[in-house]
Amino acid sequence: MTHPFVRDQNRRPVACGDCGLYRLCVTLGLGGDDAVLLDSVVRRKRIYKRSEFLFHAGEPAEHVYAIRSGSVKTYLTTRTGRVQVTGLHLAGELLGLAGLDSRAYSCEAQALETTSACQLSLKQLEQAALLAPAVHRQMLRIMASQIRHYEQLLLLLGKHNAEQRLAAFLLALSQRLALRNFSATQLSLSMSRGEIGNYLGIAEETVCRLFARFQEQGLVEVRRRHVRLDDLARLRVIAQEQAAPAPAAGGGPGSSRPPVPDAEPSAPSALSH
Repeated sequence: MTHPFVRDQNRRPVACGDCGLYRLCVTLGLGGDDAVLLDSVVRRKRIYKRSEFLFHAGEPAEHVYAIRSGSVKTYLTTRTGRVQVTGLHLAGELLGLAGLDSRAYSCEAQALETTSACQLSLKQLEQAALLAPAVHRQMLRIMASQIRHYEQLLLLLGKHNAEQRLAAFLLALSQRLALRNFSATQLSLSMSRGEIGNYLGIAEETVCRLFARFQEQGLVEVRRRHVRLDDLARLRVIAQEQAAPAPAAGGGPGSSRPPVPDAEPSAPSALSH
């Protein structure tokens, strides 16, 4: 049974309790008596217009960013000028943690739409971690969660074909939205088809063909950047299938359709924030 499209949920600010920084803010005094410590670490909030940068690669890392509404892409530019998208960050998620190690941001972070974000001072955060072990533990948990995410992404890009990658990408977005108490079936893809293809290591044309195929099969309904997931169960089947050898020319006996090729088979090599 299908369901109607809903309003763009990316623009609705995430509740503090659903934000990736919530547990850390609690340890810093949110709702307690020590509001001074919280105010010195968390600065709320700044609005970024579409295409505006939160930070640039190589800049001194001064803040971690918690997205309250909107979305942000991170990317790298190689010496030859090739752009590689390394992440899509949604409301309630964090970016900029790599600065704790290198003291400089490792990538570009650009707002894909009007975006609001809380800034968390890295310097003050480190000082707070020295004073409060609970802050240190929460920082480790947040970073461990992001490491798991990138491990799963590396597995996806290294072992799956184009169809499986796109299905897994849509399911991952669904899960991330559900975690923040948004709709798990209504997606607003702020990244273009070309950016999605760049991120997944497949051609833009392949992404467009796959969206059309998924819609023909009743898995999704697409209206420009809005995508409604109509059959999560079948998308999971596609995402979890083991990649099979391509059939011979003409599809071979029993084949229902030709495979969609991976026009850009190499996976992104840089995945840090």
